[in-house]
Amino acid sequence: MPFARQVAAFNRRVTNPILGPIVWYLPRFGRVVHVGRRSGRQYVAPMLAFPSRDKRRLTFALTYGPDAEWVRNALAAGTCVFESRWSGRLRLVDPRLIHDPQRRAMPWLVRRGLGLMQVNDFLEATVASEAEATARR
Repeated sequence: MPFARQVAAFNRRVTNPILGPIVWYLPRFGRVVHVGRRSGRQYVAPMLAFPSRDKRRLTFALTYGPDAEWVRNALAAGTCVFESRWSGRLRLVDPRLIHDPQRRAMPWLVRRGLGLMQVNDFLEATVASEAEATARR
């Protein structure tokens, strides 16, 4: 079962500001930059990304479920940005929800941990080519 809303609120106010500077030094960690559907305000959320083998897609485990604000914002906009030390700045397009109880896009150890937390939902997005990224700006 994904984390409760109370945990999400605590993390948004306490944990995320602390983790913000640290995520740059952890492998696969970075931050998702997304725009609020109603406010138009830019938000940043620390996130763990899993690239596909061909590096054309990134998958995010939805530990807060598919109704998390950042997920709803990315789906509504059709785009978001992932920034990390290991990948640089990647514009992501065509986000889509995936329900996968087998967690096939995840590495073995992560798959086990997500299984214990009963996380079966993921957001997958395509890394925009340079031409697409420029056109969508």
